[in-house]
Amino acid sequence: MTDAKDERRPAGELEASIMAALWAADGPLTPGQVQASLGADLARTTVTTILTRLHDKGVVKRQRRGRGFVYFPVQEVRDAQGLTARRMHSELDRDSDRETVLARFVAQLSPDDERILRELLESDGR
Repeated sequence: MTDAKDERRPAGELEASIMAALWAADGPLTPGQVQASLGADLARTTVTTILTRLHDKGVVKRQRRGRGFVYFPVQEVRDAQGLTARRMHSELDRDSDRETVLARFVAQLSPDDERILRELLESDGR
């Protein structure tokens, strides 16, 4: 029998929850404040690790406050869609053969997604 605390969360779920807490806040939050706002059974060190990873990815910024840091989302990442777009850019930046990566991405799009992408490209993404 598996304990609920032992089950692994799907990739990105914890990051998304932490980002939701930051977006909902009126200002920067400490890891302890993020932990409290999640109301989940998470260790503060886990929250700090995820915040550090988000900082390293350029999704959040941090400022020194006392002996620790407070965190807040970067301006471009204002919602879940912005976070997803940032992740897509990060993944694309990991490979030097961008043309092949983009070609394979487009080849795997559904017809509806391909239509949406074509419309966005034709309208300059506006």
